[in-house]
Amino acid sequence: MIDRHVFKGLAAAALAILLPFSVQAQSPSGVVTIVVPYSAGGGTDAVARLVGERMSRALGRSVIIENVVGGGGTIANERVARSAPDGSSILINHSALLSAPSLFTNLRYDTKTAFEPIGLVNNAPMLLVGRKTIPGKDQKEIVAWIKAQGEKANFAHGGVGTNSHLCAVMIGNVLGFRPTVVAYRGSGPAITDLLAGQIDLLCDQATNALSQVQAGSLHGIAMTSTKRLDQAPDVPTTAEIGMPQVTYTMWHGMYVSKGTPKETVAALNAALREALADPGVRQKLLQMGTVTFPEDQQTPEAHAKLFADDMPRIAKLVESSGVKASETK
Repeated sequence: MIDRHVFKGLAAAALAILLPFSVQAQSPSGVVTIVVPYSAGGGTDAVARLVGERMSRALGRSVIIENVVGGGGTIANERVARSAPDGSSILINHSALLSAPSLFTNLRYDTKTAFEPIGLVNNAPMLLVGRKTIPGKDQKEIVAWIKAQGEKANFAHGGVGTNSHLCAVMIGNVLGFRPTVVAYRGSGPAITDLLAGQIDLLCDQATNALSQVQAGSLHGIAMTSTKRLDQAPDVPTTAEIGMPQVTYTMWHGMYVSKGTPKETVAALNAALREALADPGVRQKLLQMGTVTFPEDQQTPEAHAKLFADDMPRIAKLVESSGVKASETK
């Protein structure tokens, strides 16, 4: 008779062997495209490339990244919403997907019903950074300068309704002014102008801005989290520099078009979870200043719940920004 502990071990080993074949059996045929709504070199692009490479191995399919920029992310959103419901086109996006209904009057898809959530990818605080020549010998003095400048201080952002835009709005709300915001086609180009001193500030994903702070190219002013990041121990939290009301966490999720078979969604979710469990992927995400969601929050159901819960919060931030809904371009 086999000892029950030995039996459990054998069963677990068999499952580990069979899981990749199960994922591949239900996965989309041919090439899988992960559509990124922002330019190459930004935080979303970096996360997509890191996770997509590992998902490719799990699926046994080629996974390519395609940057589809424009329309505040709505061009990419619509492309996936209108794609064949076979799992071959995946959207990765953050708050811009949720903010689009508040910003645009002519969306050709219904944000609430056009997508099937695959799973949550990662979450991270935002990092407020400033050009190297910004006045102030420390972070508190820089914040005092921002408050004194008011609307004269300009914030770059990666597109209306993105995390970088809404984070700037939140900071302005707390400091008592409506910030002047300058839109870019993704946070990558925004950082380029910040490095050149052509713009004052950027509240960006830690995944994107952290390396510039570590290199000493930009001022790390504050982290929008309740504690400092281990990767940037000299950057205080917003609470430490007098802005405890500014707390902002961004998250990425993956989506396919509505009507994609549950088996295909499950296979893509399994591949995503396998990628996020990879020690190399997790380590690289940590180096970028972001973490994966706990395992019990990596299901499509948990993703759908967070999506529904976060939409009203995003809508309120958009309303406070003063941006009027317009047609997409």
